[in-house]
Amino acid sequence: MTQAADGSAPMGGAIRPAEPRDAAALADLWNGMIRDSLSTFTTDEKTQAEITALIATRADAFWVAEAAGEVLGFVTYGSFRSGPGYAATVEHSIVLSAAAQGQGLGRGLMTRAEEAAAAQGHHVMVAAISSANPGAVIFHEKLGFAQVGRMPEVGRKHSKWLDLILMQKTLTAS
Repeated sequence: MTQAADGSAPMGGAIRPAEPRDAAALADLWNGMIRDSLSTFTTDEKTQAEITALIATRADAFWVAEAAGEVLGFVTYGSFRSGPGYAATVEHSIVLSAAAQGQGLGRGLMTRAEEAAAAQGHHVMVAAISSANPGAVIFHEKLGFAQVGRMPEVGRKHSKWLDLILMQKTLTAS
């Protein structure tokens, strides 16, 4: 697959719905980020069973990027907060392998997620980004997300206080 003019499909890769068979590869990607970075505040690694269950419950909100049969990244989204007043707002998670970055895979994943969320009637997509991940802020800015808040020192990991940067993008005009 080649990259479309709008950048929605990555060069040499494919975006497809996540499947249970992807759980091991997704666990490797996700847990590597959890263990080895400050990009997420959690230290609780994901099991393959948890990921398989998440794929099942988010069948229309979970995609992987792959090339040559290898899963290189994923995006998924779910409820931003509980309660009916937030029903039209979703928060996403996106993870790419280091080797996959800069190839259009992240843009392709986000385009697919944004289009699907909008088609499902969601109005806003939120990104909650660690201040230790400035590349994610730049990535989201390039996709049209705007910084709407910063919560100083609300996260702590590896003996460091971390800010949470909130970004959002309006998906629909309704």
